[in-house]
Amino acid sequence: MHGMHEVVGSNPIRSTIIIKIMKITKVIKKISSSLVRIVKIEPQNNDYFEELETGSGFFIDNCGTIATNSHVVEKNNYWIKWQDKKYFAQILATDKISDIAILKIEEKNTPFIKLGDSNKIKLGEEVIALGNVLGLGPTVSKGIISGISKNIYALNEPDEKTIELRGVIQTDAAINPGNSGGPLVNLKGEAIGINAATIAGYENIGFAIPINNFKKDYYQIKKFGKLVEPYLGIKYIVLDEKLKNFYNLDLNYGAYIIKEPFENYGVIPNSPADLAGLKEGDIITYCNNQKITTDKTLKDILKTVQIGKKVKLRVLRENKEFETEIVLQSKND
Repeated sequence: MHGMHEVVGSNPIRSTIIIKIMKITKVIKKISSSLVRIVKIEPQNNDYFEELETGSGFFIDNCGTIATNSHVVEKNNYWIKWQDKKYFAQILATDKISDIAILKIEEKNTPFIKLGDSNKIKLGEEVIALGNVLGLGPTVSKGIISGISKNIYALNEPDEKTIELRGVIQTDAAINPGNSGGPLVNLKGEAIGINAATIAGYENIGFAIPINNFKKDYYQIKKFGKLVEPYLGIKYIVLDEKLKNFYNLDLNYGAYIIKEPFENYGVIPNSPADLAGLKEGDIITYCNNQKITTDKTLKDILKTVQIGKKVKLRVLRENKEFETEIVLQSKND
């Protein structure tokens, strides 16, 4: 025994690695039963369903509630595969802006992964990405947090539309297509993100939606029974130097109210913005004293304001600046 103690003690690096591997193995064992497979189903003749594997998800409470990506569950029927059983999935909510979806199955006492705090993550922190790839069961990859609050444009595979993902977590843990919707966890076994995207042609670059984004939607569902999205009723683009020159404007920041091609309005009639007197061509420069830029858009600022509260806008119209207040409403009201 004395000799063995000397061998382990003389290899502190090896001992640390063994302890870390044991810790990671323990975390995986603890949370892997909370993973589910999400399968798109197409009804065929004779009560037969054609299956197409779309991604992963994970339980976030003991009542069968599941977190995943909105791009994993588009406008189709799905069932959940878990512990060799199939369950029809009820889609409680989808938030395409944040690429988040909340599902539910009729099952009680489900194992679940505790939701962490993505505001406390640090660069270099070790993380584990879990998911289901090609229907082969749980797969695991390990890495670190490589970047925080990244803004990317990702291809939404089902309809090949490009979606903007803001404030995502970058990791070098391998995230494969089947991993989409699975959890990114810390070494405490807490979900700090939802695996979302990779960049084609590049290795070791994956992205996850911060779990705090999901928690906001989840708590809204629990409180209101629906997602409560802030709504002003305007179409706008966020200005930068290039757009300033393109539209021959004086500012390279702000939300420029402009109708999109084939749309009738830049300001939707009877919307909060319309009732406050905003017009096409206005540039909203500040919201609640926060400057609107491509790094902090109007959408980003409004997400921090509760529905029913007033927001103060500073607006530039034909070289004259004025302020107005709007009561923030819910898009779903």
